Amino acid sequence: MSKNLHVAIVGATGAVGVEMMKTLEKRNFPVGKLTLLASAKSAGKRLPFKGGEVVIEELTEKSFAGVDVALFSAGGSISKQFAPFATQAGAVVVDNSSAFRMDADVPLVVPEINGADVKASRGIIANPNCTTAITLMALWPLHQAFGVKRVIASSYQAVSGTGAQAIEELRAQVAAISEGRPVVSKVYPHQIAFNVLPHVDSFLDSGYTKEEMKMQHEGRRIMHHPSFRASVTCVRVPVYRAHSVAVTAEFEKPISVEAARAALAKAPGLDIVDDPKSNTYPLPLNVAERDNCQVGRIRMDCALDNALAFWVVGDQLLKGAALNAVQIAELL
Repeated sequence: MSKNLHVAIVGATGAVGVEMMKTLEKRNFPVGKLTLLASAKSAGKRLPFKGGEVVIEELTEKSFAGVDVALFSAGGSISKQFAPFATQAGAVVVDNSSAFRMDADVPLVVPEINGADVKASRGIIANPNCTTAITLMALWPLHQAFGVKRVIASSYQAVSGTGAQAIEELRAQVAAISEGRPVVSKVYPHQIAFNVLPHVDSFLDSGYTKEEMKMQHEGRRIMHHPSFRASVTCVRVPVYRAHSVAVTAEFEKPISVEAARAALAKAPGLDIVDDPKSNTYPLPLNVAERDNCQVGRIRMDCALDNALAFWVVGDQLLKGAALNAVQIAELL
């Protein structure tokens, strides 16, 4: 890698944008110049980076002159509008939205799984959905060893997956309830504090949500496994940070808990945290702000033949977003 790249972050003031900056710094990514881009209302604000401060600039079509790598995390419509300008200016775009994930000529990459796919990039590389990425961190090593046929999963998704304003909504609702004030819901259609919403993203005609179908659609692309099937229920829970997923996975080849543990133990970016006798299992509270995902509650499924049940937790602002994006940039 040539030293000292010009890196731009689009959506620098959002929850993921802030993590992208922290991750670049923590991993000593060779940033020669950092350009922070956001909406006009954020322009002029300053954010800390490597002991100094960087002034936020307004995102325009001309923002990408001289940029080597542009990390996008400002939503699909912004990505669709501005990523072409970034690539025309010669930058490689790593996009965190769903805008390009299903485009045949855009690699969809989890570096630990299909890092080699970045070679096929024509200037844009897509970051997968956060729940999909975290699930696949545990599913991929099992698939390599035993051949996964299908999964049935339920997610327990933190509010930070929706963004900074959702984190604030949960805080405000908890405070309101504890002080006996009325609860205000703007970000979610219902109160999220002390509640569980079986509703992440918009509903499709099938009755599934878009988020629920991402694990099947994106999983097929990332694992190069076109017959992979996934039935998922995505649930928003009143947790600030880190997504959890309960997974039952059915396999082609005979599987045992011991063999599964051996496969998982070798997997990069994944820690086995699994000792029920001492109440030790992955918890979102413990995984928050950690790079690695954690897997536990590993057991044979008692309802399906040759199937494994497990619980996987990851920080969706990191492995589900910022860390994965920076890891992709490192591959470049």
